[in-house]
Amino acid sequence: MSNSFHWASQFGELFVSCCDEYEDDNKDFAAWFDEEDLAYLSSIGAKPREIFDYVEDCCTAEGDEPTPETALLVAAVRRDYFLVEQKGVHSTKIVPMSALPPKPEEMDGIPWLPRIIAKAEAKLRGEMDNDTMFGCGGDRAFLEKHKIHPADFLRVVWAARGDKERVLRFVKTGKWE
Repeated sequence: MSNSFHWASQFGELFVSCCDEYEDDNKDFAAWFDEEDLAYLSSIGAKPREIFDYVEDCCTAEGDEPTPETALLVAAVRRDYFLVEQKGVHSTKIVPMSALPPKPEEMDGIPWLPRIIAKAEAKLRGEMDNDTMFGCGGDRAFLEKHKIHPADFLRVVWAARGDKERVLRFVKTGKWE
């Protein structure tokens, strides 16, 4: 379990190193991590593919979202959930992309909301499959439209504890009840 005072700076250093690899045209993310890196990622509830997805999008975003800071904030929420709710025990379940609500599905007239809630729940539990990213372009467009940071959305979903109506009210009002 990672309870190191320096876990965030370690994440930042690893993220920058991965960005360097990506920008050097090394897209084989499995080669980016040694055993120590893998143990560290596991200790914070992160997976190498999740890091790759944020690195790839960050490197191609040219200063737009997602930034390294966003990647850190999202990782911090996942880490907290992993340590607090899961007691440092990884889920063995994987949520395949096919199990997510379709992209156009709506909740109270808001497209994408059922999908992003399901993705956030899977992200919190560490159950994302390798073909799915919480914080992808579609998620970012949704969150930007509703003026919600990805890490804040994860926190709202966590606090709602499965009550999708609470998440809906937050999305509509920007206020937590």
